[in-house]
Amino acid sequence: MIRKVLMGVGAMGILSAIVFGNSATSYFRTATNNVRDAVKSEIPTEFEVERVKDLVDNLVPDIRQCMHVIAEQQVDLEHLQADIVRREDTLADQERVLLSMTKDLDEKTETIQYASRTYTSDEVARDLTVRFEKFKIAKASLVRDQKILAARQKALVANQQKLDNMLSAKGELEVQIVQLEARLKSIQAEEMVSELNFDDSQLAQAKSAIRELNKSLDVKERMLDVEGRFTNLIPTDDVRPVPSNLTAQIQDYLRADQEEMPEELPIQTPLALRAIGE
Repeated sequence: MIRKVLMGVGAMGILSAIVFGNSATSYFRTATNNVRDAVKSEIPTEFEVERVKDLVDNLVPDIRQCMHVIAEQQVDLEHLQADIVRREDTLADQERVLLSMTKDLDEKTETIQYASRTYTSDEVARDLTVRFEKFKIAKASLVRDQKILAARQKALVANQQKLDNMLSAKGELEVQIVQLEARLKSIQAEEMVSELNFDDSQLAQAKSAIRELNKSLDVKERMLDVEGRFTNLIPTDDVRPVPSNLTAQIQDYLRADQEEMPEELPIQTPLALRAIGE
């Protein structure tokens, strides 16, 4: 199968060379670019945003690796610095011993006493020679390690700066992605609004109906307002005058009505007579 594909590609190349001549390469490159642009234009923007987010997320392993390297460097520097401090103290003690023994030899005495023991000047001189050689070797080693410490500290500062730049760049990219997503949503909302097609005639009818309804409600409100001015008021038509002695007339009438009533019948009065009396 692969062999057939290769043969087909070769045949297309030969055919292109025959048809287009020296311009075949240019035609092929232009066609390839057009195909690539066409394919890229068909990719949804949402997919591209997600792809960018994945690219930013892929920075995390590199950031973690840089953080791991920095942590190792910090631990190594702490150990090396502690060792250098210890060796500096030791060399300072050895330097004091060398100066003391040198001073003892300069006094040209036959014997010299150290720690309750007596040594000849030759023994002290040989011991001082060995001490001095060891001191120089230790001093050179300390100087070398101090340079290594300075170089590692410089490398640590550089890595920390690199980490800071990576974190800062990642933060800026995340902000840009958030802004890009917000812009995409805004454009999508505008596209949705622009895609809404209204029927102008139906829209005009709806507006006209709303105007008529508002007019009808205005008329009803106006009628209620006018009618409200003549309701719940004291009627003024066919008003009878109130007599000045109205209360006296009522009392006289009730008093006369009571005087005309018969006396109360005895209990033995027949029911018929009592009914007549009532």
